[in-house]
Amino acid sequence: MLVYKFGGASVKDSDGIRNLGSIVSGCAELLCVVVSAMGKTTNALEFVVDEVLDNRLTNALDKLEELVISCHRLAISELNLPAETLDSEFEALRTAVTEADRSRGDGYDKIYDGIVSYGEILSSSLVCAYLDSIGVDAEWIDMRRMLVTDSNYREANVVLRESERRLRTGIDGRHRVYVLQGFIGANSEGHATTLGREGSDYSAALVGNMLNADSVTIWKDVKGILNADPRVFHDATLIKELTYYDAVELAYGGAQVIHPKTIRPLENKSIPLYVRPYEQPSFPGSKICAESTAGIDIPVIIVRHNVVLISIGTLDFSFVMEGGMQGIFAILERYRLKVSMIECSAVRVSVVVDNNRNLNDAIEALRANYRVSYNDGLTLLTIRQTNDETERRIGAFRDTLMVQRTRKTVKILFK
Repeated sequence: MLVYKFGGASVKDSDGIRNLGSIVSGCAELLCVVVSAMGKTTNALEFVVDEVLDNRLTNALDKLEELVISCHRLAISELNLPAETLDSEFEALRTAVTEADRSRGDGYDKIYDGIVSYGEILSSSLVCAYLDSIGVDAEWIDMRRMLVTDSNYREANVVLRESERRLRTGIDGRHRVYVLQGFIGANSEGHATTLGREGSDYSAALVGNMLNADSVTIWKDVKGILNADPRVFHDATLIKELTYYDAVELAYGGAQVIHPKTIRPLENKSIPLYVRPYEQPSFPGSKICAESTAGIDIPVIIVRHNVVLISIGTLDFSFVMEGGMQGIFAILERYRLKVSMIECSAVRVSVVVDNNRNLNDAIEALRANYRVSYNDGLTLLTIRQTNDETERRIGAFRDTLMVQRTRKTVKILFK
């Protein structure tokens, strides 16, 4: 059994869905297809959530029609599917938005998951309908009934044993293809949850683990895992094979090709992960596995934009290491600010975090017990397997705020 995961870019329109159909049709094995929301649907639904919480229901429903439903209707038409395809899903989404307006007291995270999860519901339903129309024996699976999570909305934790039991029951082998949603699950009360932004890769890895898949393949808009972003570095080079360890380090460092949590479920059962280009299905791409004969022997350049440097000092000049670190990181964790770089002095700690909507609240919480200053809109450049030639080629940076160097890695934070 194989697992294929198709991201939003690969199913952004009718051409992408046709291409998916071609790839799936060419696979003779039992197949689970994990699908993300189409194109920019998640962003559009996030806008709808904001409108609801700002007490603008009419505008939220209008934008839902304009930014989400109309795009899916266009794809339905271009794929020559019946016009009523997805009508029940559209109505369920409208109902979810209306009900969210009546329960704004539930808070942003729960409302977010209840609405944004429909991006994957719509895309997977559309993909399944298209596969059926071209003669593929496909069954749609509702991951809200399969993937059981806690109630940590927007970054839910999966209840592994119960989820595996349900998934093994749902994927019963009576069909050749099963179409599933990435990114979403539900808690014990049946409320939709999400696994974190870009969490569809993680969903595919969990499915592969729970079903003992022979491999998991992520179909992307790049040839595989490259040593740099090809949109910035035009001579970016394909990394044909790398270990689970290397993949985790690259993902944690900010590489956008795979989600950081994807690797562990696969490593636990030694399931290989392939990253391949959906526009060139015959191209082998990159392989991630337990042991690599090649390894990474070239510099890998990772650029993260819009990061924030927060400097946190004690109020009374006591040593920050005397219990202060625990309080600082508890606040960062509470507001879901993930640290990618840290520097300590006697009375101050500086951390680099990704920017998110909780930043201001986190800073206010820190200021209750610490002196706090911060710089936002920064860029973090990481070079793994660095060498003098690569650093000379990239050159110096104006307004460098922090530099860290180990044996094989350099990190540079700059404006």
